[in-house]
Amino acid sequence: MESYQIFLDLAIIMVFSKFFGLVARRLKAPQVVGEIIAGLLIGPSILGLVQQTDFLAQMAEIGVILLMFSAGLETNLRDLMRTGVKALFIACAGVFVPLAGGTLLYMAFYGTAPFGSEKFYQAVFIGVIMTATSVSITVQSLKEMGKLKGDVGTTILSAAIIDDVIGIVVLTFVVGFKDPESNPGKVVINTVLFFVMALIVGFILYKIMKMVDFRYPHTHRIPILGLAVCFVFSYVAEVYFGIADITGAYVAGIILCSLKDSGYIEKQVDTNSYMLFGPVFFASIGLKTNIDNVTGAIVLFAVCFVLVALICKIVGCGLVARLCGYKGNDALKIGVGMMTRGEVALIVSQKGLSVGMLNSVYFTAVILLIIVSSICTPILLKILYARDGQHELT
Repeated sequence: MESYQIFLDLAIIMVFSKFFGLVARRLKAPQVVGEIIAGLLIGPSILGLVQQTDFLAQMAEIGVILLMFSAGLETNLRDLMRTGVKALFIACAGVFVPLAGGTLLYMAFYGTAPFGSEKFYQAVFIGVIMTATSVSITVQSLKEMGKLKGDVGTTILSAAIIDDVIGIVVLTFVVGFKDPESNPGKVVINTVLFFVMALIVGFILYKIMKMVDFRYPHTHRIPILGLAVCFVFSYVAEVYFGIADITGAYVAGIILCSLKDSGYIEKQVDTNSYMLFGPVFFASIGLKTNIDNVTGAIVLFAVCFVLVALICKIVGCGLVARLCGYKGNDALKIGVGMMTRGEVALIVSQKGLSVGMLNSVYFTAVILLIIVSSICTPILLKILYARDGQHELT
C-alpha cells in the first residue's frame, strides 16, 4: 500500500498548491508564493500531510528543469548577446560579495581563524552557500508579470546562469582544499568544454530541428524532440561536465529558441509544468523544512545568515548593474531578482556535509534562506515593476 501513497501525496500537493496560488493571486502576489506556503503547510513542519520522498524530489527536479527549459525557449538571442558582458560582471559580484559576506558572518559569530584551519574552511563554506542563485522562482514571477523577455529579465537570466558556473568553480576550489580527490583545474576545463560542446552540438541540433520543423510544422513530434534535447543536455551537463542540470536545460532552450515553432514547444512544456511538475517543485521547498530541532542560537545565526545573504546579492548585483548603466529601479530589480536561493543552495550544502565542511545544524539556516528569499523575491519584484507604471518596456 505504501507504493500507492504517492497518488494521495500528489493530489494533496496539487489541490493545496492551486488553492493557495489563487489566494496569493487574489492578494496581488505571484502564485509561486502561495505554492511555497502550501508546501510549508502540508509538510512536516505544520500539518504533516505529505512527507518528502525520493520520488517527489525527482519530480521537483523535473519541474525546475522544465521551467528553465521554458525560460530558454523564451530567451531572445539578440537580447542575451547584448546583455552578456553586463551579465558577466553582475554575476561575478553576485558570487564574490556573498562569499565574503558569509565568511565574515561566520567569523563574527565564532571568531576568526587562521588560513587552513577547520574553522576557516567552515567560515568560507558558509560564504560558498550564499553564492548560489536559484533563478527558477524569479523566472516564474517574471513570466506571470509578462516581463521575462525584457532587458532586465534577460539580464537576470544571463547573470544567474553565469553565477551558477562561477559558483560551481568556487565550490570546487574550496572543497579542493579539504578533499584531496577534488580537482579544481579539471572543473574549470570541464566548464569550458561544456560550453564549447553546447556551441558545436547545439548548432548541429538546431539545424536538424529546423529541418524537422519545416517538414512537420506544428506537430507533436516537435515539442517531443525538443523536450528530449532538454533532458539530454541536462544529463550531459550534470554527469559528464559537473555543471548543474538546470544550466543544461536552459542552454537547450536557448538552442531551440530561434525555431519557428519555439512558441509551440514552450506552450506544450508549460502545460505539463503548470499542471503537475511546477506545483511539486515549488511545494517541495516547504516540504523540506523541519523546525523540530531549532535552538535559540541557531535561530539567531539563521536570521543573520538570511539577512546577509539577501543584502549581499542585492548590493553586489544591484551596484554593478548600476555601474553597467541600468537606472536605479532597474538595477534594484536585478539585485532582487538574483537573491533567490533554491536547489543549488541545497546541493552545495549537502556537498559541504559530505566532506565535513558544514555542520548539519546550519542546514536550518539554508532552508530558512530558501523559504524567505523564495517568498520575498516575487513580492518585491512585483512592487518594483509597479513603480514603472506604463513606462516599463517588455
